[in-house]
Amino acid sequence: MDFASPTFWVSLLQIIWIDLLLSGDNAVVIALACRSLPPNQRKWGILLGAGAAVGLRILFALAVSYLLGIPFLKVVGGLLLLWIAVKLITDNEGDAHEVAASDNLWKAVRTIAIADAVMSLDNVVAIAAAARGHWELFVFGLLLTIPLIIFGSQLVLALLTRFPALIWAGAALLGWIAGEMLVGDVMSLQYLQHLNPALVVPDADSPIGIKTAALPHYVASVIGALAVLGIGYVLRVRRSDEKAEHHA
Repeated sequence: MDFASPTFWVSLLQIIWIDLLLSGDNAVVIALACRSLPPNQRKWGILLGAGAAVGLRILFALAVSYLLGIPFLKVVGGLLLLWIAVKLITDNEGDAHEVAASDNLWKAVRTIAIADAVMSLDNVVAIAAAARGHWELFVFGLLLTIPLIIFGSQLVLALLTRFPALIWAGAALLGWIAGEMLVGDVMSLQYLQHLNPALVVPDADSPIGIKTAALPHYVASVIGALAVLGIGYVLRVRRSDEKAEHHA
């Protein structure tokens, strides 16, 4: 560890900046998943969710280069994240009293763990790239996510409690990330390159040396967000109609 090296301090600042930017997504997921918990369980949900998030990042860090090179991994992850985003919209808070409190807590933690598992790949890659081979910086970057996610989750949860409409915005954010993952998969990139070389651009950090160009990247992200909002709206309307018929 060379504290006198400018590269070390540049890497340290980059890791802190990456954590500040990327921990927001995890904070949103945790806040959305914990919003229906009883007030006395929300803190536990946040703590356990943040612990699961960081634990998964450490596991991914051990095999990140191999994992990112597996074809269709990001496609599966993106589809799973779309499902989670829709589920967060359609979860009926009014039915929470029908489920035991402990079941609610572990259900929230499970949702957080699944969502973070599919979101953490890019986060770990970004931190690893910024660390430039300094494992102490890499571990520091992972550990720094703990307070950022916990405090960020509490802030977002307070906003969601006061402004329930923000739940839709949070779900749309997850849909946006899912769209990014779908076109960022190895097979998707190879397909886009074959379809039109202008749809991809060089990227030294990518397992295959390319990444999605701006146009397909943002188109996929917007479609992902709109798909979550559209499917969530249709399912909520259908559920409301079914309840109305049941009580009629």
